[in-house]
Amino acid sequence: MKRSSILLPLLPLMIAGNAPAPTSVTVDITGLRNAKGMVWLCMSANPKLFPEGCDKDPNRRTASIRADQPGQLVIRDVMPGRYAIVLLHDENGNKKMDKTLFLPKEGFGFSRDAPVRMSAPKFEAAAFDVTGGAPVRMKLKVRYL
Repeated sequence: MKRSSILLPLLPLMIAGNAPAPTSVTVDITGLRNAKGMVWLCMSANPKLFPEGCDKDPNRRTASIRADQPGQLVIRDVMPGRYAIVLLHDENGNKKMDKTLFLPKEGFGFSRDAPVRMSAPKFEAAAFDVTGGAPVRMKLKVRYL
């Protein structure tokens, strides 16, 4: 019997042993101005849909917590890759960013504390890397205008 035919049934096990391991992304929230509504988080690996279209990304990952129970948002089973997070303090519970004259009325935040200038930051300004098996933990400060 050829050696290759002996190893063939073991190939899936050998490949699985080298597969990247999923991990978790934990976000500690700070800076909420009140305990009204919900805090929503959307994580995307798609630069074209970040941040405004994160909810349209079919591969997005989301998490939420009541604002009166602040703490952590955890996304589990995250595969290695490059991601960015947008966060919304939805004070009135309508699941969208309310604005006045194009300016946000509710709190928001971005991974890596990406700065907001004349518009929301681009993907690369907020992007962070997830590597196999190593949990990611970050603080995200909610900002209000």
